[in-house]
Amino acid sequence: MGQDRKELARTYYKSANLLKDRGDWQAALADYDRAIDAQPDYAHALCNRGVVLAALGRADQALQSYDRALALDDKDGIAHFNRGVLLQQLRAWEGALASYDKAITQDAGFFHSHFNRANVLKELSRWDAAIESYGRAIALSPGRAEPWFNLGVIQQQQGKTEAALASYDRALAINPDLLQARFNRANALKDLKRYRAAVQSYDLVIAAQADHAEAWSNRGTALQELGEWEAALGSYDRAIAIRADYAEAWSNRGMVLHELRKLPEALASYERALQLRPAFADAQYGKSISLLLQGDYAAGWPLYESRWPHAARLHGKAPRVFQTPLWLGREDLRGKRILIYWEQGLGDTLHYCRYIPLLAQRGAEVIFEAQAPLMNLLRSLPGVGRLVAAGSPLPKFDYHCPLLSLPLAFGTTLQSVPASVPYLRAEPECAAHWRERLGERRAARIGFVCSGAAIYANDTNRSIALADWITRVPRDRQYICLQKEYRDADLATLAENSWIANFAAEQRDFSDAAALVESMDLVISVDTSMTHLAGALARPTWLLLSFNSDARWMMDRDDSPWYPTLRIYRQKKPRDWAAVLERVAADLRAM
Repeated sequence: MGQDRKELARTYYKSANLLKDRGDWQAALADYDRAIDAQPDYAHALCNRGVVLAALGRADQALQSYDRALALDDKDGIAHFNRGVLLQQLRAWEGALASYDKAITQDAGFFHSHFNRANVLKELSRWDAAIESYGRAIALSPGRAEPWFNLGVIQQQQGKTEAALASYDRALAINPDLLQARFNRANALKDLKRYRAAVQSYDLVIAAQADHAEAWSNRGTALQELGEWEAALGSYDRAIAIRADYAEAWSNRGMVLHELRKLPEALASYERALQLRPAFADAQYGKSISLLLQGDYAAGWPLYESRWPHAARLHGKAPRVFQTPLWLGREDLRGKRILIYWEQGLGDTLHYCRYIPLLAQRGAEVIFEAQAPLMNLLRSLPGVGRLVAAGSPLPKFDYHCPLLSLPLAFGTTLQSVPASVPYLRAEPECAAHWRERLGERRAARIGFVCSGAAIYANDTNRSIALADWITRVPRDRQYICLQKEYRDADLATLAENSWIANFAAEQRDFSDAAALVESMDLVISVDTSMTHLAGALARPTWLLLSFNSDARWMMDRDDSPWYPTLRIYRQKKPRDWAAVLERVAADLRAM
């Protein structure tokens, strides 16, 4: 009789398997149940019954069926694997991982156990273990694209972008139609600043799927980095046409319109992004820059507080965390200590430190933390109670405020910009040294700066080759190059033109730079910290400004409310320095 029941169980089991393979889940479940009724210890039937129950969405019952099967046969690798799959679907990551480990113990050569285990480890952010598991899966089945793709995803998350690119290439060599790998590959190229190659890769994605909104949007970002504003705008428009609620594309579109100096349209685009996502920091920040560029300080400074997510891009730091409250102008500072700390570049510190004397006038004792190269120079700044080099221990204080939040704290408008200059001065001994070092004044002394730090994001737009400069200027002046850093091509130009003085090797820090600037009759500079230094020292200064310039210089002005001694020479169209240099040369000849 017992043998007959086993035969009956096997008959139902075979029938159930056929029904399962056809996707007839209910009928398959009924036959698995009949098989188990006939033979309650039928482990394989219990395991396959779990598969059917999982397919029917009855996860708890499926898990119970797997557990019953494993109680009968703990060495059933397939049951462990199926249990892992179900737990993975339920996002029960640790349980899934344990099941895959047991499945691998029973069958170390089963590709899917290693692959699924790696996917679970990826979800758990255990990157190194996941990479090892993908490696084992690839070794077992090197002709599969998915492990290479997933490996690339992890490498990209880890910042190993070159390795990720290689993994995506391996995945695409196996399966050229794996669209997500091609899209991720384009993103990796963009992250590596290979913008032209990224655009080409996005084009391949779009050729395969014309309505891929993210590819259109990211393509726009790459074109934006290439300075191809109109093409970038077209890409963002396509992304928005596909997905009208695409807040990132609306925000990026605003950035391009800002660069094209179409400010009303830029602001409208930012507004749309903020309607879709009210707390969207990118759009808030972009809108603030457009508002500041057009001189709407009342609306611009409050929104500029959204800059912190952009700290890395702005060469700054993450927001500082202190136990004391942030001061933004409301509290009485009389008898209080306030920490003002730098957050961006040297030029920004020189520009905004003008607010320190105003804090002292309110009765505050000001602790000013600034970058080390500025320490000697900033000792001349009125109102500083204590000067601290960045990274040094801080004394106790009652309030704190980042330097670039001071315009907001003081309610700065165009009419109330604190523009009393000079607010910095060179050290007397340093100034005397450089007067002697420069010797007798033979002609008007012109100090000039053609380029800034190459690491600056917009450096290709703001810097000028020294050779382009010297071919245009009249020679009957005494020219001193005020730069500390030079490109190789500019060093070669200096070596061939001994009529240009260069004291880079003799400058210790900004105190020497300040003394040199004070000895100049005129400073001519691209948009670098030297512009701010010369303006803060109240020296006559000509600023050579790119078409897409910093918001503080605003639009269409040849002067600045921030620096009374500043005159601006603007590009009329992007990257056209020739016309700017011709105007400067003509004015030098007429001077």
